[in-house]
Amino acid sequence: MDRRAFIRLVGGGAVAAIGGSLAGCSGDYPAVAVAPWAGPGSSDDVRRWALGYAILAPNSHNRQPWLVDLREPNAITLFVDRERMLPETDPWFRQIVVSQGTFIELLVIALKERGIAAQVQLFPQGEFAPRAVDARAVARVSWAPGAPASAKDPLFAQILRRRTAKVEYDTTRPVAPETLQALASVLPPQTPYGLRFGGTVDPSRLAPLRTLCLDSAKVEVLTPATVMESVRLTRVGADEIARYRDGICINEPMLVALDKLGLFDRQNPPTEGSAAYKSTMARFEGHSRTAMGFVWLSTDTAANAPARRTRSAEVSAGRAYVRQQLKATELGLQMHPMSQAPQEFPAMKPYYEQLHALTVGKAASDETVQMFCRIGYCADTQHTPRRGVEAIVVA
Repeated sequence: MDRRAFIRLVGGGAVAAIGGSLAGCSGDYPAVAVAPWAGPGSSDDVRRWALGYAILAPNSHNRQPWLVDLREPNAITLFVDRERMLPETDPWFRQIVVSQGTFIELLVIALKERGIAAQVQLFPQGEFAPRAVDARAVARVSWAPGAPASAKDPLFAQILRRRTAKVEYDTTRPVAPETLQALASVLPPQTPYGLRFGGTVDPSRLAPLRTLCLDSAKVEVLTPATVMESVRLTRVGADEIARYRDGICINEPMLVALDKLGLFDRQNPPTEGSAAYKSTMARFEGHSRTAMGFVWLSTDTAANAPARRTRSAEVSAGRAYVRQQLKATELGLQMHPMSQAPQEFPAMKPYYEQLHALTVGKAASDETVQMFCRIGYCADTQHTPRRGVEAIVVA
């Protein structure tokens, strides 16, 4: 969900005073922050070349929570960057682990483009506990030199085009039911960990799901700890965006000017009924109201939990999700995760339960919804800023 409106706006009378000076200013992100979207170029090290695509993976709050070890030849070992987790909105670190899966899948697709058939070994030292993350590796991605060339994945062509549009969708363009079938087609025939895809474009089902999106967003906005987690990760203006290249980026000239005047409060959450709260909820209402369909991915918790493979299931969901988003890009469709209702912090519990009832018809203890997204059509938006490959290489 687009959280840029979480920053509290006060002193709105200053808008008229500064508006005239902003004519001709650009809201584009600084070039250095989006340079990775041009692709990695050539490299003698195929691993760094492939990582240049992997770092473009979608991830929670744009935290880019990845670290890689390249000391072993013909291998890449992936770890969670535990300095980049989200303990308030993601207290069980499920979204962070799902984000490892999106990275792995883009890495594998990129390696295939170079003819490398990589083997992925998840949690080579054992899985994390279901509600914890530690220093053990998430995955070891390796290959044998001289092995037969791998077939290329047609989704590779969409990696540099993929983006998550956090805007209102075109309500005059319905999503055809066949589109759901196309999204399902990019999943492997034998999905591991009880991974299941679901979706709907049925108007009778859309209405309660749209309401759920708005109601759950309200909970996140009115819970001080969760909203302030987003505020602390907000980067305002070209200088901050270029310095951090992560988080929630704002570069609209008017908002940047207000921030420079000290009229954005980054220390306190918005209060219900305030101008900032109304503006924030209006944005969420636009996202929810214009959802032209919903899709979700779930895994078989009842089977995975006793087998201690809950975290592997989350990685699997991330790999499936990014494949579907690449397919959506090919189709001209947008997929935007509505991340509030699947969150596990206590205040969200009623909506978490409602999400599972409306989508999979089961309790989360039986089947967990890993990804829940709205779909629809809109014009292209900017790519999200990214750090470079060297920022994630630890050895």
